[in-house]
Amino acid sequence: MPSVYFAGELFSSKHLLGNAALADIIAKTSNLQFVCVLPQTLEDRGLSAHHIRDLDILTLLNCDLALFNFDGPELDSGTVVEFLFAKFADIPALILRTDFRHGGDQTDDPWNLMASFYPRTKVVRVNSIELYKDFIKQGLAPIQAGQKLLEHVAKEVLKELEFLRELPSIIPENLIEPVYCWLSRMPGFQSPESAEKVMTALTQKVAKRLLS
Repeated sequence: MPSVYFAGELFSSKHLLGNAALADIIAKTSNLQFVCVLPQTLEDRGLSAHHIRDLDILTLLNCDLALFNFDGPELDSGTVVEFLFAKFADIPALILRTDFRHGGDQTDDPWNLMASFYPRTKVVRVNSIELYKDFIKQGLAPIQAGQKLLEHVAKEVLKELEFLRELPSIIPENLIEPVYCWLSRMPGFQSPESAEKVMTALTQKVAKRLLS
């Protein structure tokens, strides 16, 4: 089953609950064909910031695909860094925005143009408040409307994840190993073992034909 790194804000109960609920619905709707890996369940806040960052990067590199929550008037900086790291590693990426607000400096996407136009990437945009109000008008209680909203988002996400799974790698074959060698050194991992884990992730991706 493809593993999906789920990046997004995880600083409040709303973030934590929303991430967990959507990940659960994605798994159930896909019959476990896509399983999200939530950094919020992995991070130990008793560890150093450097250790937490390293763990997130290594977890991202070990996943088959990645889902990035781009909600908010300003994108979460950690999520943007993870998104760009995924692009350096040629990981198929899905950007999800459920926030109806507009921002940024372009007409294509409602965020800064530097976070747009990358290959092997898709975008899902959902107007959450509009859908929620529609479900309320149908007579659903607020919690039921919220559940229906998440189910709708999950279906849209799964359609694009299915598409992304089939997209070919864009790294030329002769550059795959050099790129991952650089990714094993560029972050300045705290533990020497981390570099080995990056190369192990590469071996697994090649075996799964995620990188050709």
